[in-house]
Amino acid sequence: MHMPPSLIRGLKPRHRISFPPLASQHLPQDEVTFQLDEGGEQLHLRFHDYGALYQRPGLYEQLFYERLKCRSPQKIAEIMDNVVTANGGRLSELRVLDVGAGNGIMGELLATRSVARLVGIDILEDAKSACERDRPGVYDAYYVEDLTALTKDAEQELESWQFDAMCCIAALGFGDIPVEAFTRAYNLVSDGGWAAFNVRDTFLESTDQSGFSLLIKKLLTRDMLEIHHLERYVHRISIDGSPLYYYALVGRKKGNITPAIIEEKLGW
Repeated sequence: MHMPPSLIRGLKPRHRISFPPLASQHLPQDEVTFQLDEGGEQLHLRFHDYGALYQRPGLYEQLFYERLKCRSPQKIAEIMDNVVTANGGRLSELRVLDVGAGNGIMGELLATRSVARLVGIDILEDAKSACERDRPGVYDAYYVEDLTALTKDAEQELESWQFDAMCCIAALGFGDIPVEAFTRAYNLVSDGGWAAFNVRDTFLESTDQSGFSLLIKKLLTRDMLEIHHLERYVHRISIDGSPLYYYALVGRKKGNITPAIIEEKLGW
């Protein structure tokens, strides 16, 4: 399994991280907190306080990859490679949009596989700054944009890349990337192109009626995405050591997501 060079080298722990008592952590996944000791000052941060994490070199990797054993970027990159190859293609032929690119961990994995074009996009300026600091040169371009409110110029520039693949890793379903943003990114990919992403396993349960859960179910049942790989796996561990399961999905796009599809009711 490929690992990002920066993770192979190992980012030496430079941060004093501690987790609160389990009894105080009956919270949704995106509301879980940790404590950061900075020279005697105690900061309480949420796992999804990405801006604060990215501002501190190595903190994101130390928290999610060293302490919590996250493996999703490696998992999705490997599946993408295998699926595209099995269908007579090569990752080196693809023009990939990395949605919610963060500080470039997934981009680095794709770059080691020599994708033809690699473009990152994130809503946070802190994410781009962290990527330029930690993984300079990984992307051919990196945009700081709100996909739900693109200007005409930004939209045209993104379209000019003529993407035939997109990926979105560990950023869907918790409000980090809303339905409208995912839809815009998905629609930037040409028909017949590849989409690779992961979601919490509970999002595919019939009882989950959240917006993103419903969108994924529509993709799977309305013949908009031809699934080539669907696998449940351990995304990472939680602070109590128990596994968090996600689904990895890689498929071929068959058509755009329209407003009518988003508004459509599902009979689940």
